[in-house]
Amino acid sequence: MTVVDIQNVTFAYGDQPAVRDVSLAVEEGDLLGLIGPNGSGKTTLLHLMLGLLSPDSGRIELFGEPVDEFDDGERIGYVSQQATSGGGTMPVTVREAVTMGRFAHVGHGRIREEDREIVADAIETVGIEDLADRQVNQLSGGQRQRAYIARALASEADLLALDEPTVGVDAESRDAFYQLLESLNEDGITIILIEHDIGVVTDRANRIACINTELYHHGDTESFVESDALTEAYGATGQVVHHHH
Repeated sequence: MTVVDIQNVTFAYGDQPAVRDVSLAVEEGDLLGLIGPNGSGKTTLLHLMLGLLSPDSGRIELFGEPVDEFDDGERIGYVSQQATSGGGTMPVTVREAVTMGRFAHVGHGRIREEDREIVADAIETVGIEDLADRQVNQLSGGQRQRAYIARALASEADLLALDEPTVGVDAESRDAFYQLLESLNEDGITIILIEHDIGVVTDRANRIACINTELYHHGDTESFVESDALTEAYGATGQVVHHHH
């Protein structure tokens, strides 16, 4: 199944183009790394994919439906930059925050035992059982990102979209986090990841989209590493790519 299908999409903030004539598809089971220099349109493109912005021209489908008609929100787990960089002031525990992932399923009904088991499983999957009763705004950045991913898992999301989720997170926590992402991807969750560390992306992702307003590359990681897309998109600031298997 094609999870996201983008055809000739253009979007501008006023007269400032952010995304120009981009076409790409994200297939079920992909771990897509979305890279580009600062201000290149990565977050804008992700917001277009999720229906948070509407394109000026072009077409986007999400799970086979026009993105502006898609209303099956529990299928998407989105962790923004703000989610992990600040805990906010909402006084909720990790367990309560993860339980919010079940609300789309229960509607106006009560949380059932089955829902509580799904919440407990999600918390266990991301390895924060010991933090379940801690308030989210008391967590470190690395702990908070796991709580938000647990919420997405509790919603039984098919697509996980992450916008620079490791900003401000220490190296050890970051490595553990990416191991978690790989495990979730192996379990069948499609992942779109914006990450400024190109080496991390080429090590972890199986598909790469490289953007700087225009799309410079979309394809498997090997073809990206062998292409000139990095130099073309980043200019002289292009970084060394580490690619391991």
